[in-house]
Amino acid sequence: MDFVIKLKSTWENPYLQEDIKLDMEIYTASGQVLLQPCYYVKGQSGDISEWNARFSPRQHGNYHFKFVLSKNGNIVATSRKFDAQVRATAEKGFLSLKNNWSLQFDNGTPFRGIAENICWESRQNDDSKYYSELHQNAAIYNYDRMLPEFAENGGNFFRTWICSWNLPIDFQDGYNNDRYQPDSAHFNPSALRRLDHLVELADSLDLYMMLTLGMGNFRSDNIGGVKTTDEFFAAKEAKLLYKNRLRYIVSRWGYSPHIAMWEFLNEVDNIQFNGREDPISSKAIVEWHTEMATYLKKIDPYKHIVTTSISHRDIPGLNDIEAIDINQKHIYKHTDLIPAEINAYSTKHKKPYVIGEFGFEWDWQQNFDDFAYEMELDFKRGLWYGLFSSTPILPMSWWWEYFQNRDMLPYYRGVRLLSDRMLQNGKGEFKPFTIKAGRLEAYGVKCGEELYIYLYNPENKVFSSTVEILDIIGDKKQIQSFDPVTLKYQVEELKDNLNGKIVLKDLFVGSKKEKLYIIK
Repeated sequence: MDFVIKLKSTWENPYLQEDIKLDMEIYTASGQVLLQPCYYVKGQSGDISEWNARFSPRQHGNYHFKFVLSKNGNIVATSRKFDAQVRATAEKGFLSLKNNWSLQFDNGTPFRGIAENICWESRQNDDSKYYSELHQNAAIYNYDRMLPEFAENGGNFFRTWICSWNLPIDFQDGYNNDRYQPDSAHFNPSALRRLDHLVELADSLDLYMMLTLGMGNFRSDNIGGVKTTDEFFAAKEAKLLYKNRLRYIVSRWGYSPHIAMWEFLNEVDNIQFNGREDPISSKAIVEWHTEMATYLKKIDPYKHIVTTSISHRDIPGLNDIEAIDINQKHIYKHTDLIPAEINAYSTKHKKPYVIGEFGFEWDWQQNFDDFAYEMELDFKRGLWYGLFSSTPILPMSWWWEYFQNRDMLPYYRGVRLLSDRMLQNGKGEFKPFTIKAGRLEAYGVKCGEELYIYLYNPENKVFSSTVEILDIIGDKKQIQSFDPVTLKYQVEELKDNLNGKIVLKDLFVGSKKEKLYIIK
């Protein structure tokens, strides 16, 4: 539901809520009262100006609305109430936490993210030693081509950044990207339009995103910023500026269920250290996240999932902030650690854990073609580790241009097919079980009345293996193997012994290859 509001008032800066603020009070069909922030569109102080509100009802029935205008923190005007009748639809609604393994929509449908980083579109001048030409290819590496191809191949979740070269909503110039035009406005019009388009595109493709908000242009004198990263986390004026930025983002794009998560900062530990002898105080970073996450929950009527990320250094207290729903880290060169890391963090901090980036190599000055086979094996391995681990969003590979150029996107199809089957049979519930598989890596999960098994051979040789699984489903069973490339199932021989175990004998798994089985 889009609203256009005309009002006459005065201000110095219509983007600062301590100067002027317009809210829409919403009385839902169930009697709940919500507050939807409105955003300034155009007009001069003292004349009739235009403001917008975007609202997505989460239930059908009778609604009542009114608008409230505040000046300098005090309510100065209130509109009359008006009514609207919202009909029931087939829309799934917004995503929220279900458990450590899955999310769910308002209508109860479970969801797991088959995910990838698509953090930005092509840049004019890329700094990669070997792949700058690839990364600068604007005809291919743009949202309008990358996202449809990702969705066609089974992807349903992506992570993308607001930063100085991509969706630079509060940067006035210096974009390294000719999609955006310099402008002295508080929020850049060309960047706002591009983010509008991205949200609408995600909606049309049924894709869900983690939107990384970043630090914004906190140093800009044009919008009253401060000078250092220390001040960003501690200074009152920097916090006020960031809260106004959050308010605008929620008011303009919070209506969309396809923004699944707000991510505050990318790799905040790297911001904290950044080659410094005196890193930024961990206490200041945790206090900033606590304050901002609490504020964001307060102004977001849809209560989108909130997260932030580290690279590899834990920040004491960050994983235990109540208003942050999902914890997150990035893992490079150690994809083998993904299952253990997810399990350890989700158990310790009692909330879902996500691997927001992973890859065989992090150094963009390396020639990936020298180890392309290992890059591709690692890409596949991370997805399967995620599918069989207690995370609602599968690990997100980095180097999206490289993998798309090597035609790796079709591999998502098999992962998505198996994930959908798991969700349907288990209704979003997952119960891991133990497998004895000798030298093979083995992971198993029960969804409904089906057992799913992932076997991986980490060695540079092929050998015969016997796999034993405690029989937890009983009665007559059938086993199928699943080929994630051909997407075909094949009935396999199944043997039960007298000790209550399911036994798979004489299995051969190729070197650095996987095998997948379903027992039903």
